[in-house]
Amino acid sequence: MGVEIRQAGASDREALVRLLDAAFLDDPVSSWVFPDRTHRGRVHGTFLGVFLDVALRDGRVDMTEDGSATALWLQVPAGPPQGEDDTPALMRQTADPDNERAELVGRLTGEVHPHDRAHEYLLLIAVSPERQGEGLGTALIQPVLDRCDRDGVPAYLEASSERSSTLYERLGFAFTGRTVDLPGGPPMWPMWREPVS
Repeated sequence: MGVEIRQAGASDREALVRLLDAAFLDDPVSSWVFPDRTHRGRVHGTFLGVFLDVALRDGRVDMTEDGSATALWLQVPAGPPQGEDDTPALMRQTADPDNERAELVGRLTGEVHPHDRAHEYLLLIAVSPERQGEGLGTALIQPVLDRCDRDGVPAYLEASSERSSTLYERLGFAFTGRTVDLPGGPPMWPMWREPVS
């Protein structure tokens, strides 16, 4: 049985924020950004909502028809970014103004993001905790990777755990060789995928 996937819109925002919040609440990076779990529970959805808003506005958000999984994509052009990326500052300002880590995570990942070639950027992928391990993530990602292969376009992401990096390796992503090291926190694994001809 196939997984029904559709493109999300603004009317899906509230449900997708809840999904992102649940999927990443105990993620190593989220736990580093918001070390106190009670506080994390209050601000985490707002924080991830910034990513969702960027993808809804500037990219593409795919979701399973039943709302149990979503993938946030951005098309990144070749060449240096035009102007300063204000998303990290917006993440902090929107979710937790007194928390430097809410901005730092975006600044550090931005520093290593490649810009020499246009690519599809998997900003976030989330699967409802009770549905993880069912292949929903792969079902969401594969159509975009198939399109990348047809069009000769690479793809990029940052894995937030070594476990997830192994899952992405199965889809053709390879570690770029330099982790994003969060001060006193977990590493992140930038990963690049060349199109398959």
